Amino acid sequence: MTAPAPAAVETVFRMESPRIIAAVARIVRDVGIAEEIAQDALVAALEQWPRTGVPERPAAWLTAAAKNRAVDLVRRRETYARKLAEVGRELTEESYDPEPSGPGDIDDDLLRLIFTACHPVLSAEARTALTLRLVGGLRTDEIARAFLVPEATVAQRIVRAKRTLATAGVEFEVPYGEERAARLGSVLDVIYLIFNEGYAATAGDDLLRPALCEDALRLARVLAGLMPKEGEVHGLAALLEIQASRTAARTGPDGRPVLLADQNRSRWDRRLILRGFEALGRAGEGGTYGPYALQAAIAACHAKAPAYEETDWRTIAALYERLTAVAPSPVVELNRAVAVSMAEGPEAGLALVDALAEERALVGYHLLPSVRGDLLERLGRPEEARAEFERAASLTRNERERELLRERAERAEPQGPADRVARADAKRSADRVEQADPERPADRVERADGRGASEAR
Repeated sequence: MTAPAPAAVETVFRMESPRIIAAVARIVRDVGIAEEIAQDALVAALEQWPRTGVPERPAAWLTAAAKNRAVDLVRRRETYARKLAEVGRELTEESYDPEPSGPGDIDDDLLRLIFTACHPVLSAEARTALTLRLVGGLRTDEIARAFLVPEATVAQRIVRAKRTLATAGVEFEVPYGEERAARLGSVLDVIYLIFNEGYAATAGDDLLRPALCEDALRLARVLAGLMPKEGEVHGLAALLEIQASRTAARTGPDGRPVLLADQNRSRWDRRLILRGFEALGRAGEGGTYGPYALQAAIAACHAKAPAYEETDWRTIAALYERLTAVAPSPVVELNRAVAVSMAEGPEAGLALVDALAEERALVGYHLLPSVRGDLLERLGRPEEARAEFERAASLTRNERERELLRERAERAEPQGPADRVARADAKRSADRVEQADPERPADRVERADGRGASEAR
């Protein structure tokens, strides 16, 4: 491996920390201690790898180091014999690089970790923050950005959540029966949030974090297998399948974002789209669509269109109307405004966007000025559009998005009558939201309804 040791440690740990924490939590039965042990393994790697070189299998090295520390901790406890019996002999004989559990395995450690973090003993806000920290691998500042709340608030929630779980003696397990059903809503919300962070990263140099998308999609499939009669479980699975189908087309060779209108649809994964359509069919077997199924239906409209120009925007706008009724959110309204602008014209969309200007949850939310810039550009008001794109660029923390927004600002020049501008630029109107980022507004996250618009860039 050619990457410098410290950089390799940081990269591998960020990708693998959820699995490491989950594996250690199975041993020590305490998510707070598990996270501390995982951090200890990180420190050990930072000390050793610069001297010895990056190991051939760095993730396995970190996992083994963390598990060894966990077993040592258990051995030091007075209850060692009982704990060892619970964990089983395989812990001391486990291979250096254990294979991950299959997608249908109910004993999946990540699934256990999510259900533990979503225990009802925690507040809705704490469940989401803790799971994004432990399972999503996000830093505290990234979670704060996702919630649109101060970083100190998120840090406090996480510390209190871990302490509460330990004090309450919450078991590290997947619950059954009524208890599982009671936790399901929070679990779906958290899986959705994890997927969205992978699909459109809050911060950093990359637009995508594919590992998060893969984990969320796998967990959604696990839940769908465990709960075949739960419509919203299938709705979430359908949404993630269809969204994931576009991954290969969403960035260019240099990692720069490719807007929906410009994507090569032949690169969309038809296998995932078909899986999504099948899951959407199961979601509607009960006769009604929940919020996730409605979002999946919106995603399906995009997947069905052979070309961007053939998108059924009127149906999408109508679906957003239904979504607003069952899961109201400023971001849903923002996305509805985009759909309305495509179906009825930019003036209709701008009126809806301007009505959202005073929404507390959208203060500092970069997609609001970005959408407004699109609409102003389509209306032939380039100077105002440029200012909005520049403001959006100053608000995002993702470098790839910032580059794109700055380019949009530079290109915002007078181009003649509004109808000609509309024909030239209408296809980009929805791309800045593209039914995106439902997890980020604070009012949504704090209600932990986990829902909003669907098509994340």
